[in-house]
Amino acid sequence: MSDYIVSLHWIYVFVMLAGALTFLYLSRNPRGVPKYEYVIAIIIPSWSGAAYLSIALGQGLLEQPDKTVYFARYLDWVVTTPLLLLALALTAMFYEKKKDKALIAALIAADVFMILTGLIADFSSETIKYIWYVLGVVALVIILYIIWYPLRKIAIKGGKELKKHYQRTAAYLTAFWVCYPTAWIIGPSGVGWTEQATEITAFIILPILSKIGFSLLDVTGLRRLNLPGVDV
Repeated sequence: MSDYIVSLHWIYVFVMLAGALTFLYLSRNPRGVPKYEYVIAIIIPSWSGAAYLSIALGQGLLEQPDKTVYFARYLDWVVTTPLLLLALALTAMFYEKKKDKALIAALIAADVFMILTGLIADFSSETIKYIWYVLGVVALVIILYIIWYPLRKIAIKGGKELKKHYQRTAAYLTAFWVCYPTAWIIGPSGVGWTEQATEITAFIILPILSKIGFSLLDVTGLRRLNLPGVDV
């Protein structure tokens, strides 16, 4: 790895650490937001920073003759992206006494499927990788359907303010999640239209915005709503 790539990953580690500490600080004054929301928000950057630390230390990657596979990204995503979706689902179900566990399970299962097919695609040959990529995109479509149909209907039942907050956070997450497969397919892992440095930069910026950015938007939005949550 070049010094530029190593430096980017170290910057990412420190940004994730700052994010985790920020949510830890906010949790000291929850303002009616359940503590599990803060726990999720803290775990996401903590694990993501640890995964990218392995890359900064030269461990979370596998160099092949034609490309480098950063498998630590997938170790990050298979943990943090389900947590992001869990946070979004819990926001939609904030007023629901009984959470729809089946819906949450379906959402997380589709997400894990998407991440693992991406990992398999990264290790696959030129032709086969597109099969796994397409399967991952199908899983993403299922995720977006759940976010924008059943979960949105639940949020609407919670009233105008919760509906607005949910739609705002869902739109934010959707915009960045669509960028992930786009960056993957045009980068060295896909058709190779962009250089490795460009792909790596994308996978530094996108996680910062979609992880810390989303959690900040979600938690601070719930705090402003002054919802009658229960500290648990």
